[in-house]
Amino acid sequence: MRIGILTLPLHTNYGGILQAYALQTVLERMGHEVVVIDTPNVHRLSLWKKPIAYPVRLVKKYILGKNIKVFSERYHNAVYPVISQYTQLFIDKYIHRREVANLAELKKDGLDAIVVGSDQIWRPLYYPNIENAYLGFARNWKIRRIAYATSFGTDEWEYTSRQTEKCGDLLRLFDAVSVREASGVDLCRGHFGVMAEHVLDPTMLLGPDDYIRLFETANTPRSAGTLLVYVLDETPEKADQIDRIAHEKGLVPFRVNSKVESMNALLNERIQPPVEQWLRGFYDADFVITDSFHACVFSILFKKPFKVLENKNRGNTRICSLLEKLDVKESENMAENTETYNVLAKWRSVSNAYLQKFIGYVE
Repeated sequence: MRIGILTLPLHTNYGGILQAYALQTVLERMGHEVVVIDTPNVHRLSLWKKPIAYPVRLVKKYILGKNIKVFSERYHNAVYPVISQYTQLFIDKYIHRREVANLAELKKDGLDAIVVGSDQIWRPLYYPNIENAYLGFARNWKIRRIAYATSFGTDEWEYTSRQTEKCGDLLRLFDAVSVREASGVDLCRGHFGVMAEHVLDPTMLLGPDDYIRLFETANTPRSAGTLLVYVLDETPEKADQIDRIAHEKGLVPFRVNSKVESMNALLNERIQPPVEQWLRGFYDADFVITDSFHACVFSILFKKPFKVLENKNRGNTRICSLLEKLDVKESENMAENTETYNVLAKWRSVSNAYLQKFIGYVE
């Protein structure tokens, strides 16, 4: 079967890249031909918006003193190839993509099925043209439609009434629906009238050896410390917690990400390190501090104790759902937590069975 994966655009986010890689790998091991549908990371401003947007930005910058870039699209398009140079190498090497500028222009081209997922593709904040996340662009295609471990990112309903109606109509065309968080089951039932299954994030369908192989193949050097700090949104309060934990445990902090999202940082400070270096960070660490869902995932996979720093803007529901399902307690010795890994093994089996049921193996 020829399968397309629709997920969030593959940019410089490690978790986003690796969940797409993992789902692609699992489906290919089932014998399918897989392509990830991706859109280029190019920022454009519509012609009709320019006469309005640029004067407004000029006022904000030079009269109101806001720290913004007037020609932010031009700046982004110039620097993005630089800051993404290492993550793009991984994407180009390992992920089989079909890049389209606009999903409305995508052709069926022999696709038998599209799997939507994973990550927060069902969150309008992250996927503004939300109907496309429910295959609105392929409404009339004769294909199998499957949602695997899709996420709303929050337990609050962020859709307008019109989005709820349109997306609900599209979701009822799906052959199978599954979500990544327990709250997603409730949201699908309560707002769409659709029953969804709770399944495992694709990254956890693979084992540690699958990821170790990646950084060993790349001859990735050993990490520069023992306390892995992967914090997406740093604050003085979080910095204080990091310093305190490092001192209490006698560990050396190190980071495996850059200031990639800060348009005001120096360019060399924004270059995102290789995906393989990020993975090796979990392998080498004695302890992990993070506010990221996927950093929790890889801490668990590599059996590393970790501390979660709250990050309301990006969504805490997904982290809480994962820890509750696996009965994980922060800072515990994961290597001795056999019950968590027994639950993980069972959940992995259920999730694989879901894919097998609705997609199946190719002999």
